[in-house]
Amino acid sequence: MKPDLMQLCRRGIAPALAAMLLHGCGPSKPAPPPAPPQVSVVTVHAGNVPITTELPGRTSALLVAQVRARVDGIVLKREFKEGSEVKTGQRLYQIDPAPYIAALNSAQASLQKAEANLASMTAQAERFKILVAANAVSKQDYDNAVSTQGQAAADVATGKASVATAQINLGYTNIVSPITGRIGPSLVTQGAYVQLSAATLMATVQQIDPVYVDLTQSSVEGLQLRRDIASGQLKLNGPDQAKVTLFLEDGTQYPLPGSLQFTDITVDQGTGSVTVRAIFPNPRFVLLPGMFVRARIEEGVKENAFLVPQVGVTHDPSGKATALVVGPDNKVAIPTPTAPPTTKATAATTPSAPMTTKATADATSAARVNTVAAAAGEAAQPPPATTATPAK
Repeated sequence: MKPDLMQLCRRGIAPALAAMLLHGCGPSKPAPPPAPPQVSVVTVHAGNVPITTELPGRTSALLVAQVRARVDGIVLKREFKEGSEVKTGQRLYQIDPAPYIAALNSAQASLQKAEANLASMTAQAERFKILVAANAVSKQDYDNAVSTQGQAAADVATGKASVATAQINLGYTNIVSPITGRIGPSLVTQGAYVQLSAATLMATVQQIDPVYVDLTQSSVEGLQLRRDIASGQLKLNGPDQAKVTLFLEDGTQYPLPGSLQFTDITVDQGTGSVTVRAIFPNPRFVLLPGMFVRARIEEGVKENAFLVPQVGVTHDPSGKATALVVGPDNKVAIPTPTAPPTTKATAATTPSAPMTTKATADATSAARVNTVAAAAGEAAQPPPATTATPAK
């Protein structure tokens, strides 16, 4: 490049670079403020909230009857269908009655013999009574005749008892159902030998309509439950009796309500829990003995309570429940909701105001936010305040 051209380029570039440097060292424009965070809110209102306790438990039959052999013998036939409904007095099994028929005939014969002997001894005692008055027989002979008459009368009583025993044993050869209910599988077959001494179990009949539900509750909660019953807050009978709702193993709600029966008076030393028994109608036999269920007991109603969806409730380091409330100026405040120790919904004692259902790091106390109505799933009415007890 020619010297004159190079000198010209240097003279043109230098002022441009200086201008750029001076422009970079000048004052910068302030950054625009960040936009307020957007949160979804739901408006809560005061209302009456049922206070309930949720307890785990298992179902059990109302009546259980074990069908056992009461005499020795061979099973001739079975007269029921396994798993079917049986009635009280319905014959279930037939045991060979032949030896017991023979025993009954023998007892009846012995009774007839004793009755004949009694008639003879009674006539002899009557004759001796007349003769002793005429001094035709000695007083000793008369006393012996009276004694023999008494022994004959005792033999008749023994014979009658033997006949009754033989009739009872013969009746035991017909095994009948002691209760009405569902019968389980047969534990003996035709031709099996059953024994009275071994009390052979033949089948089991259970009545499951209605059905018991035995719930497990901690002794502390059980103490409070008994206090509520004693004070009248909870009623075991009458139109205002405590309502019990049942939830099955798959989480579905049982359609028929139940009622409380009693609370046990003994605390399990191993688990520190007591048993609370409820009873439920079971016309369709949905509830079977031994099923694991959860029951919700309505203990009362809390008036003028505010329910907050669980998604909008957090806990501080001390474990206290908190929720974010948006004021009229779109600023966030943090009131303190009040709730039972473990709840599915929090009863807040704050005024009716929009509450956030999504807490974010940006939506802190005193921060300004943009509010958006919560989705239908988030703003849905939360369930009643519920104290849950873990399964033992």
